[in-house]
Amino acid sequence: MGFTFVKMKIKKAFESEKLKEERLLVDSGAIYTVVPAADLQELGIAAHSEEEFELADGEVIKRKVGDAYFEYGGKKGSAPVVFGEEGDSRLLGVLTLEALGFVLDPLKREIKPMRKRLV
Repeated sequence: MGFTFVKMKIKKAFESEKLKEERLLVDSGAIYTVVPAADLQELGIAAHSEEEFELADGEVIKRKVGDAYFEYGGKKGSAPVVFGEEGDSRLLGVLTLEALGFVLDPLKREIKPMRKRLV
């Protein structure tokens, strides 16, 4: 099995000049993007809630959630982001992929533009 990583630019909002570039594992099974809490806080991104998440092994954990602005491959958009804790993987989830108009091609392990539909 191969892994797909991307370098994603993250900032607080569209207008923000301060940004970080994070190397994230593209996980088509993950709904949310996970970035270390310290990196998000350094960018001024605040958590607006705390949610429970079920891991693949059935364990339930709590993590803070906020909103971030992402840039990749010339596309830009906002999506929820999970404040990762020590030991958490840096993940790029499908909500962020879809917000930017991308999908993961599982055969070629590449990020590709999504065909957009209104229906």
